[in-house]
Amino acid sequence: MSEKTNVVGWEMITQFVIDAFKGYGIPEEDAKICADVLLESDKRGIESHGVNRFKPIYLDRIKAGIQNPVTRFEVVKETATTAVVDGHDGMGQVVGYKAMNMAIEKAKKFGMGMVVARNSTHYGIAGYYATMAAQAGCIGITGTNARPSIAPTFGVENMLGTNPLTFGMPTDEAFPFVLDCATSITQRGRIEYYARVNKETPAGMVIGRDGTALTDSDQILIDLNTGKAALAPLGGIGEELAGYKGYGYATVVEILSAALQQGNFLRALSGIGEQGEKVPFHLGHFFMAIDTEAFMGLEAFKKTCGDILRELRGSTKAPGEEHIYTAGEKEYLIWQERKDSGVPINAAVQKEFMSIRDELGLAHYRFPFE
Repeated sequence: MSEKTNVVGWEMITQFVIDAFKGYGIPEEDAKICADVLLESDKRGIESHGVNRFKPIYLDRIKAGIQNPVTRFEVVKETATTAVVDGHDGMGQVVGYKAMNMAIEKAKKFGMGMVVARNSTHYGIAGYYATMAAQAGCIGITGTNARPSIAPTFGVENMLGTNPLTFGMPTDEAFPFVLDCATSITQRGRIEYYARVNKETPAGMVIGRDGTALTDSDQILIDLNTGKAALAPLGGIGEELAGYKGYGYATVVEILSAALQQGNFLRALSGIGEQGEKVPFHLGHFFMAIDTEAFMGLEAFKKTCGDILRELRGSTKAPGEEHIYTAGEKEYLIWQERKDSGVPINAAVQKEFMSIRDELGLAHYRFPFE
């Protein structure tokens, strides 16, 4: 197969994902939101959260009955600057999109807004929602808990989710500052990607019950579900490389994703019932927006933010290194490379796409890799 035949153009891939989501019962407007969040991952080169996860994380969960295709977005409590919402196990992307919009609207009126959600599902890349705020001239902060994956420092049991703590800030450059990363060294989605391409997980990212490093990607995915493996927090195992910092930040995200909205946390997010059956995950998220106009103004903020980033990139490089990056820059550069071509689809996902197409009777789609 030539390199270009596995690349599907943005128009085709977008419409196909929308049609597939609709075929699984998601209303059209919600399907467009879900597709936009999903494909934003691929636009930024974050394959671990893009079309690689389209079937197993979303479609399969709808089919299993643990995720609702129609999202009931209920406002449980609201003040001028805050809100608590319940997603009723609907589409996490829809919950996230609507919740961050609420936070932005409140910030535009009162300077700051925060919305927390409970009973939600996987909401895709956290950076999508932080970017929404940045594009509105706000500082955006978001995070989500997830099924247990990270072991606490000095522990080996998977207790915390990969729990991203994510920030988006407007700049005077072509792209915002967006820091979107898990509080573990790696995340389950990355290991799923390694497994798909038959690659070992680098040593040090995952620990077994005996404290040794695990590298077999397929086995790790099994062991994470059975509790025989856990991800190491940012910094690594123990205190010597400051793993307690990643553990601490993961705990912050867990608290903000559960305590304000009285949602589920830690072991209750496993997605496995008492009899070993699949059950809804009941995830929690939080969304904050801070309007820069409420301080010294948007343009002043953007310039100072841009100046900081340019000065960092202009600092002395390590021997042999050609460039110092700032958060969001690599993703922007990948989009510049991909915007006129499309998203590369690996062999495993190609089979999934054709299977979904045939299942839903979407025969008019003929992919370039066929």
